[in-house]
Amino acid sequence: MAQRRLINWLVGLEQTKRDILLACVMLIALLGVGTVGYYLIEGWHWLDGVYMTFITLTTIGFNEVNSLSDGGRIFTILIGIVGIGSVAFIGTRVAQLVLTSQIIRFRHMKKQIEQLEGHYIIAGYGRIGSRIAHDLAKADRPFVVVDQNEDKLEAASQFKYLFLNGDAQTESTLIEVGIERATGLILTLPEDSSNVFATLTARELNPSLFILVRTDTHKNKRKLMRAGADKVVAAYEIGADRMAHVILKPNVDRFMEEALLSNDLDLNMHEVTVEEGSLLDGKTLAQSNFRTQFDAIVVAFINSSNGGMNFNPRADTTISAGDVLIVLGSDAMVRRLKETGCTA
Repeated sequence: MAQRRLINWLVGLEQTKRDILLACVMLIALLGVGTVGYYLIEGWHWLDGVYMTFITLTTIGFNEVNSLSDGGRIFTILIGIVGIGSVAFIGTRVAQLVLTSQIIRFRHMKKQIEQLEGHYIIAGYGRIGSRIAHDLAKADRPFVVVDQNEDKLEAASQFKYLFLNGDAQTESTLIEVGIERATGLILTLPEDSSNVFATLTARELNPSLFILVRTDTHKNKRKLMRAGADKVVAAYEIGADRMAHVILKPNVDRFMEEALLSNDLDLNMHEVTVEEGSLLDGKTLAQSNFRTQFDAIVVAFINSSNGGMNFNPRADTTISAGDVLIVLGSDAMVRRLKETGCTA
């Protein structure tokens, strides 16, 4: 029964893996044959026979343990021919297995990318790009990373992110990551000139795409906006503003840090779209008993009819289908709000 299970397991293995396994078994058997051979031919101790067989198979090239007779030398030649051939065979098959597994992995990833819809494309997996990828993954948003640096892509693969080795400035790369089906493009390339060119290319391929661009130079903001970017963020300005808040408004900064940046309170800012026919559609905040029912705070809402933003809406503010609520609450609160209040 055990033998049959072993045979079935071997038959079920991939051909390359089966060949490697059988070759390893042959090497072990050859080690045993060599040990016994030296014991019978030369009368050596078992350990000397194992050592001599090992250095012959591995071609280390150390001196012989003891003087060999003519029979021992012929036996060593045979051991070397068979053993070196087996080692070379194993090395070839292992390389083939690794290459095949990588090809299968990339094909599988390519299929996953082809199936993406409404996803985000992160061009540039540096310090900012990797942080954005982490936040999108945490929010369970689909995305794909584009970069040309093998080390950065390897880092992305450690988190099992979808990625493509390519240049985000070229049409072929953007098409390959589904630019026509994407919701947004996040450009964090190291050079502003690259970001400008990628923005122009992406805007031509998908006119309705939301394009967010990072820049290091304030003067390039206008160029990026003219190229088609919807939003341009200067990282150094955000850092400077935060530092100014710490000095000028320390308590406001403390609130932002404890309420929004700390994981202890589990509070975050979220945006939720009200669907037609949902509980909130056509009702005021007071009529829906919003605060008691959902336990979240409405900071603002965006009117679907004119796109205007209403901060701190009154209790008699009527919410309509298509309006976007900006709320402060935990993930559980927002999930309940989406499922119970905003979904038709």
